[in-house]
Amino acid sequence: MQKKTRSLLEELEAIGSNRDINHIIESRANNVIASAINLLELISKHYPGEKAEILEKKLLSSIKSKDQDRFSKSLRKKNEI
Repeated sequence: MQKKTRSLLEELEAIGSNRDINHIIESRANNVIASAINLLELISKHYPGEKAEILEKKLLSSIKSKDQDRFSKSLRKKNEI
């Protein structure tokens, strides 16, 4: 039985390595975009209009600059409009 398990695991590993990189990127992009949309809707639901706009800009800016802390810092600021 252990020999069958080994060959099954080898087959699963081979399937994973044969995946098309374009498919992987498309799948991850779809997941990220869907999550970002959900986050933006959550922000607009729980923050007043101007604050939600600022947070949306900070989120997009932190993605563009590849700086995860930029958005977190803006959430921690209590006096931001």
